[in-house]
Amino acid sequence: MLVKSTRINFWLFLFCLAFCLGALPSCQTIDLYERVVSIPKQEWKSSFKPHFTFTIKDTQTRYDLYVLFRHNEKYEFNNAWISLTYQLKGADSVSNQYELPLANNNGWLGTAMDDLYEHRIRITPPEGINLKGGEYTFIIGQIMRKDPLENVLNVGLRIEKKP
Repeated sequence: MLVKSTRINFWLFLFCLAFCLGALPSCQTIDLYERVVSIPKQEWKSSFKPHFTFTIKDTQTRYDLYVLFRHNEKYEFNNAWISLTYQLKGADSVSNQYELPLANNNGWLGTAMDDLYEHRIRITPPEGINLKGGEYTFIIGQIMRKDPLENVLNVGLRIEKKP
């Protein structure tokens, strides 16, 4: 009995090892940065402006910038307007306004899980952007007419290297 059990454990070990070694090459990630901030009480006040700080080292690569937006089914708008301010350390800040499309006539555009919806919305052109090397700080604020903006769970920022 002991010999049979040892053989099964050995073959199980070999199978697990082969699976793990085979999966390693597929674990390539192009992510550079992703961070999500919880919105207090699910009420995004215009005075609450999450900060995101990261460092760019690779200046030869183009990047895509995404805003992450998570809400529940009670969110009452088809979109969200945000201000996005960014600053490279030692340089002037730059601010832009973006409309985040969240729904159309067919319903929510994001990924659904029960009554929660998550959107990852690219705000850079399809060819991406170049970023200078150094430390960046991004600030996201809501600029909707309703303040606070209810039923918003999280907001975040994602930076990816272009493949």
